[in-house]
Amino acid sequence: MAVFLIVNDDGYFSPGINALREALKPLGRVVVVAPDRNLSGVGHSLTFTKPLTMRKIDTDFYTVIDGTPADCVHLGYRVILEGKKPDLVLSGINEGPNLGEDITYSGTVSGAMEGRILGIPSVAFSVFGKGSIMFDEVAKVCVDIVKKVLENGLPEDTYLNVNIPNLRYEEIKGYMITRQGKRAYKERVFKYLDPYGNPFYWIAAEEFGWHAEEGTDYWAVMNGFVSITPLDLDLTNHRAMKELKFLEKFL
Repeated sequence: MAVFLIVNDDGYFSPGINALREALKPLGRVVVVAPDRNLSGVGHSLTFTKPLTMRKIDTDFYTVIDGTPADCVHLGYRVILEGKKPDLVLSGINEGPNLGEDITYSGTVSGAMEGRILGIPSVAFSVFGKGSIMFDEVAKVCVDIVKKVLENGLPEDTYLNVNIPNLRYEEIKGYMITRQGKRAYKERVFKYLDPYGNPFYWIAAEEFGWHAEEGTDYWAVMNGFVSITPLDLDLTNHRAMKELKFLEKFL
């Protein structure tokens, strides 16, 4: 039987992580290690400046107090699984999409990235849609992808960012390998005053949207397809290396 390590950035109480946990139980052992709070947008960070503690929620289900998604991967792998690699690290199901440049902020995607850094095949799952999220339906898609990855594996240093439309399973049009798209919205910093007249600030998006170029993650989910974007641990811009040769003159 397979062994799965599940993390997220929405917190251990998220309906998404619980739906994924239940859907995977027939396939093997499911270990869940998740933050004790919503950490959306925390990105890829590890905690080095303070100790971490865990609290047991249920059998093979733990929460990390003040821990990030990457912390959860480490504690799940190093502590709960005692250094024995799971077959897959799975992050999500995130309540909301992770498309385009937003993956750089995403704790969900970072959970999968940390798993891949540790040499474990990893997949991040997010759902695209508004209103009530049908997590049980979305989880069926996750199971399909998990089975395929178990059967075929992933290329070295590759992890997957999967975005799933908020549709019933039978309404999904198909599965599409996509490239990372580009977003078309802006953040703004809002200034407020507390009751004592001291200023505080809130960063929020004013406009949401992505460029709907065919073949991108956004185009796929907008058209009813599951977007599967392969990501690489190598962040080098190989296309720019020749163009930047002029800089070597100064080295």
